[in-house]
Amino acid sequence: MIPKNISKLKVSDPGMFFLIAGPCVVENDSMPLEVASHIQQICERLDIPYIFKSSYKKANRSKADSFTGIGNEKAMNIISMVGKQLNIPTLTDIHSEEEASFAARYVDVLQIPAFLCRQTDLLLAAGRTGKAVNIKKGQFSSAESMRFAVEKILSTGNENIMLTERGTTFGYQDLIVDMCSIPEMQKFRVPVVLDVTHSLQKPNQPEGVTGGRPDLIETMAKAGIAAGADGLFIETHPQPSVAKSDGANMLKLELLEDLLIKLVRIRKAL
Repeated sequence: MIPKNISKLKVSDPGMFFLIAGPCVVENDSMPLEVASHIQQICERLDIPYIFKSSYKKANRSKADSFTGIGNEKAMNIISMVGKQLNIPTLTDIHSEEEASFAARYVDVLQIPAFLCRQTDLLLAAGRTGKAVNIKKGQFSSAESMRFAVEKILSTGNENIMLTERGTTFGYQDLIVDMCSIPEMQKFRVPVVLDVTHSLQKPNQPEGVTGGRPDLIETMAKAGIAAGADGLFIETHPQPSVAKSDGANMLKLELLEDLLIKLVRIRKAL
């Protein structure tokens, strides 16, 4: 299922998976457009509908001195510029009711972070904007329980909803992904996305910086497509080793095309 009513989303093959991808956070003026342009060209060649993703700020960080952003309005203007210049839809996270109306002025999709997926007022505020809403399943939530998050958005009259699987807490420093969550959440008749890169995080590290397993990105992505995911979420960066957020689990940008070619083959085989 392809998301409906998202401005500028180009869909020529309804059976193809869609891609939400971009750098974790806006780090500077130039990098978001460079990354988005590169991904867009790949997606056009492979006929994959593409939504650009980048956070305008990072509200959930382990340490007080971790990078949070370059300024809210500045970052949002950059994300908006990417969407307008490339004529592609854009997505960013929100963390409060006030941020919902603010972000809705700039992007096509509002994303609810996993830790906030039960925050009723936040979900209602996002729904009332009329923008598409992508709700990430909490690391503490079952697939079945995400029905209630969907119902909260629906209660506002907004039917443009996606759900994203991003792993379940396993002990203190690991996540596991139950691929059965994908068909379970599809029962709610909304597109279901697999967040490939965040599912491979190693949270709560002693250094206060989240770790990851980028070597397993291809394996996780293949499993998601084989399990029938409607879309994939992949954070990518030209140089993950110097990224200001989530570098430990991001895909190096130069590896994306080869991965997507393999995933398209799997989807077509299905």
